[in-house]
Amino acid sequence: MRAAPLTFALAAALACTAAPAIAQDARPAGEEPGGQGQAAAGEASASERAEMARMMQELAALKAAYSQEVRRLRELDMQMQALQARISGRAPAAPQPQQAAPQSAPAPAPAAQAPPAATAQAPAQAPPPDAGYASSAEDAERAREEEARSVSDVRQQQQALFNQRLVIDNGISYNRYDRKQLTLNGFLALDAIFLGNIAIENVESDTFTYNLALRWGVSPRLTLNLDVPWIWRRTVYQKGGAGGAAAVIAQSHTSGSGLGDVTASANYRLFTESSFLPEAVLTLGVTAPTGREPYGIPWRVLERDEDDFIRFAVPEEQPTGNGVWQASASLSAVKATEPAILFGNVGYTRSFAASFDDLDNNPATVNPGRVQLGQAFTLGAGVAFAFNERTSLSIAYNNRFNARARTRYDDGGEWTKLIGSDGNAATLSLGVTHALSPSATFVGMLGIGLTPDAPDFSLNFKVPYTL
Repeated sequence: MRAAPLTFALAAALACTAAPAIAQDARPAGEEPGGQGQAAAGEASASERAEMARMMQELAALKAAYSQEVRRLRELDMQMQALQARISGRAPAAPQPQQAAPQSAPAPAPAAQAPPAATAQAPAQAPPPDAGYASSAEDAERAREEEARSVSDVRQQQQALFNQRLVIDNGISYNRYDRKQLTLNGFLALDAIFLGNIAIENVESDTFTYNLALRWGVSPRLTLNLDVPWIWRRTVYQKGGAGGAAAVIAQSHTSGSGLGDVTASANYRLFTESSFLPEAVLTLGVTAPTGREPYGIPWRVLERDEDDFIRFAVPEEQPTGNGVWQASASLSAVKATEPAILFGNVGYTRSFAASFDDLDNNPATVNPGRVQLGQAFTLGAGVAFAFNERTSLSIAYNNRFNARARTRYDDGGEWTKLIGSDGNAATLSLGVTHALSPSATFVGMLGIGLTPDAPDFSLNFKVPYTL
């Protein structure tokens, strides 16, 4: 019975001895007694601050990349709209301004869910300024408001451009005429047999013209023009039946060069193009007789008949002008559609009477008098297609109607109409315009004569240069 209390006392002593060791083993792992526990806590706090600094740097980089991507998206949207406007051939109505990008990016996801800095996308680089696209939203906005270059070149050829200060236009043209005429001098016997002389006359003419034109835009509605031509002409005359023999052909040629008739004109824009109406321009011009007139030129006699009648004579030089003052007025209209540009014009030219020392082509006589050229009416229409921003192709029809000229000698006679002086010149033209640079445009045109009074064909090349 006494063994039980002794055993109990021995167990209690062992428990009291083991209690401090058990309590020491029960401390959390990493916690050390005294100053060692405080040092471990300080090291853990520094590691958290380093992690927080790294995450803040990553967050700042993501915010900067996000802002750059937002700006890039806006620029791409403006560039796409400008490109669509150039492809369509005309600028669409300006859309409502887009909402500005927020100054600060929205709050990102928590740091625990943020991707590492190594996976963030680098900001896209903007295209260089000379790559053909808008480098900023302002440039794209201006490109959308401006008209396609190919359309403006067609407008410049048909009427005028009012947004250009000064344009220097250098042009070269070539016209080819070839006329054959059968002359019968006799009578018909038994309504079938011709008795008399048969002569064939042929006139071939080549004309080169260099034209220097200046276009000055005074205001958004008014443009002044000055055209100064230099003309070189060569004409070959052929006449059959020389010496009374039908098989013999006489030939001679003459040439002439010099300043042509200078024209000063003004273009006034009546109203601009709208969704229903075309752009209309009124042109008024005056032509001065600065060229060599075709009256009073000495003639060279090549053949006379037995009665001293002149059978073949040619002028000693070719004229370069009409010799009279002229006033003209025209109205042109241009309507841009997609992808075509429609244009048309009507015009009127009036010539004023003038006096000359000699109106006769007989070198043996001198007959002074006055000349009144006939009135002229012009009309034309065509269509141009803009292939791209720089090139367009056009096809046009032009017609000029000339009334008969009249002459009156100073000996007191009355006005007499000249038979054969009226004309109807119709031409079909094919043209192309191509922008060589932001300031220069190449224009080429081929004209095909549709009536005997029009040139057989004509070639025109010019390069307008904008200062």
